[in-house]
Amino acid sequence: MPFGLLQGLSRRSDKSVRLTILPLWLGRSSEHFLSNDMKGNVMRILSLALPLALAASSALAGPISFGGNWNEQRLQLFNSNDYSFNGGSMSIASDGAVSLAWARTGQSDWGATAASWSWAVDQSVPATDLRRKGGDDRNISIYFVFLPEADAVAMEGANIRRLNGNPNVRILQYVWGGNHSRGAIQQSPYAPGQGANVILRQAGTGSHSESVNLASDFAAAFGSAPEALVGIAVSADSDDTDASIRASVSNLAVR
Repeated sequence: MPFGLLQGLSRRSDKSVRLTILPLWLGRSSEHFLSNDMKGNVMRILSLALPLALAASSALAGPISFGGNWNEQRLQLFNSNDYSFNGGSMSIASDGAVSLAWARTGQSDWGATAASWSWAVDQSVPATDLRRKGGDDRNISIYFVFLPEADAVAMEGANIRRLNGNPNVRILQYVWGGNHSRGAIQQSPYAPGQGANVILRQAGTGSHSESVNLASDFAAAFGSAPEALVGIAVSADSDDTDASIRASVSNLAVR
């Protein structure tokens, strides 16, 4: 897929829709979106692009605050989720839409090997198969983005062309959704070997507190130890099922 894809993508069908940029873990195939084959190529390319976007954001320090340093990345041209950032918490409303919010971590958090948070879902998408490209809606995903420390330092000022050639980015995605067993680790269908789903909760409503071992999950997913945690993202995905999500994340911390 040519590099110019990162600057704007279009698909012709009954309607013509232009997409500006797509994150690696999101996507579907319909008249409003790319085909699954094209989407897979796009997602792999953009799996390399996310850490640069994170590096461009202002740094976080200590517990992860949901403040003004968070930014939303749209997927669809006309629809996206609604995020409210309230310091200690984030609320999410998604109605047949998909997007993510992201922030960079400060260098003091690069060595984090564990994380904890609370999350709640008041309205849920149906259970889906998260191993599929398309049709993989989920209530909440929390992403932890890692790079080798040397790359993290070098890429603080890197342009996207340089990042696009880096094969070393790794992303752990903790998921509330799907129909899979708790603790299951799946390679991302969009970027196997670079992204992995870690299932924590099946689709449904409720509220829970989580504590995860990033180091052990990273080793199980990728066969090595993590290095620099350069960013964190949160998403909700309801576009395939045309459902609605009402959810929140709070008390997010890394250590």
